[in-house]
Amino acid sequence: MSKAAIIGGGAAGMMAAVLLARRGCEVHLFEKNEKVGKKLYITGKGRCNLTNNCEQSDLLNHVISNPRFMYSAFSAFDAQDVMAFFANEGLDLKTERGNRVFPVSDKSSDVIRTLEKAMKKENVNVHLRTTVKKVVAEDYAPSEEAPEQESRKGGKKAAVGCACGVITEPGGFFPADAVLVASGGLSYPTTGSTGDGYRFAQETGHKVTECEPSLVPLLTAEDYIPEMQGLSLKNTGLTIKSGKKTVYSDFGEMMFTHNGVTGPMILSASAVISKQLKKGPLNAFLDLKPALTPEKLDARILRDFGESPNRQFRNVVSGLLPSSLVPVMIRLSGIPEDKRIHDITKEERLRFEGLVKNFPFTIIGKGDFKEAVITKGGVSVKDINPATMESKIVDRLYFIGEVIDVDALTGGFNLQIAWSTAYLAAMSV
Repeated sequence: MSKAAIIGGGAAGMMAAVLLARRGCEVHLFEKNEKVGKKLYITGKGRCNLTNNCEQSDLLNHVISNPRFMYSAFSAFDAQDVMAFFANEGLDLKTERGNRVFPVSDKSSDVIRTLEKAMKKENVNVHLRTTVKKVVAEDYAPSEEAPEQESRKGGKKAAVGCACGVITEPGGFFPADAVLVASGGLSYPTTGSTGDGYRFAQETGHKVTECEPSLVPLLTAEDYIPEMQGLSLKNTGLTIKSGKKTVYSDFGEMMFTHNGVTGPMILSASAVISKQLKKGPLNAFLDLKPALTPEKLDARILRDFGESPNRQFRNVVSGLLPSSLVPVMIRLSGIPEDKRIHDITKEERLRFEGLVKNFPFTIIGKGDFKEAVITKGGVSVKDINPATMESKIVDRLYFIGEVIDVDALTGGFNLQIAWSTAYLAAMSV
């Protein structure tokens, strides 16, 4: 019986543990925390959006970094396979708006409990409060008599070793026939994601690309944004521009914070605009009434104005917008709040309508890792075989989940990456 060591008890680590054990492996999962699934517990605001119920092509379309690398993994284990896995383990699921899949209970703890039960049923050895300090790789030179192996490693004689175990604390050296690194990235460091996997990768000769927070709130320049802290907007249009070029557009939910904006639509934007934002601030615009064309909005406001010609401006527009947004809109419009409706000029009305359709703010940066849902960057995909998740440099060493330089938008796609890469590695071992 082969023996596998898995570093990390998150989504990818637990899924790989179950699948490896089912294939007859003796599986040992090492988790530095006092329990498994700490980051999984807070995903989806505690509800755990565990995948997206869409076709494989849609999964690939929502991957931002290195989508082609995920082709084999998604082909081997797609969203329907994930849903079937959890359903077979007794977890009831539901699909909500945007094809987002959640447990019926709306409790991420039920997802974790399902994986824990599956690991227990398959006799996975879970070592809690155990930190892996080092991945041990035996040095070897690729043999001229092993062209098959060299071809499998990508046609290169670059392999520097063969994984033979890990050094843990407590415990010391633990021998293994395969080592799977599933230690996550740098996001939410309080859950134990402190970049250990990147160190393991670098120590064994792998390249780690630049890491930065992603799916993270955005910071804004204007002083009027904090005035609306806590205000959530649904069914809102967002356009982000670099100069005259549109670099991102979407429709959905967002919220104002003490120093910027957040929410599903904003988090996804943070993943897309990262490169442009490094070059300087970006101009953003909210369409507060995307269901209305400029002509229909004008007709609506003319009707409201016609019904209350003697009322003050602030009292009439309060029926059009959320209360905490009204003072800001009035100030930006330049129309005195106590001005009577019958005194408002056409030019003033159209300027106000322009604000409704293009509410402006300036994006000057992103939140940090403690706020980030995922990490952008990681172990270079050039050093990993996409058909197996095995290293091209160290035999029997596998990388799965967030530790790899692959990331996606919100909606369950990042957890799908974790499940799919875990499956492919488990089948390959």
